[in-house]
Amino acid sequence: MTRVVQFNSPFLLGFDQIERLLDRVTKSAEGYPPYNVEQQVTQEGQKLSITLAVAGFEPTDLSVTIEERQLVIRGRQSEDEDKTFLHRGIAARQFQRTFVLADGMVVDKAKLENGLLAISLFRPEPSSLIQTIPITQA
Repeated sequence: MTRVVQFNSPFLLGFDQIERLLDRVTKSAEGYPPYNVEQQVTQEGQKLSITLAVAGFEPTDLSVTIEERQLVIRGRQSEDEDKTFLHRGIAARQFQRTFVLADGMVVDKAKLENGLLAISLFRPEPSSLIQTIPITQA
């Protein structure tokens, strides 16, 4: 399914980068590893949790970084050269999963437990800002 989004309305100024972000996200829609995204709204703001199924990965095999407003999760398992497999059904697979972060989103922590990598994010409730623009006369 192709989604066409047009940001050429005169009321949407400076949103052309959103269209590029949507294109980039839809192109990287690989199915491995599977993940869940959970949302919780609290008085402090919006909280999100991303959980990835990364069975067989150690914390040293995983990296969680923020690169230009993107949360990038990478996994790479090292090959054991000493082993001889008669059958290999569990492959040492590498992956990269990317999530685009909205303005104000903060990555709180990442925790690996029972083969699940849980990443906690939150967006604090924005303070209301009212700005008065002075009007000058020419």
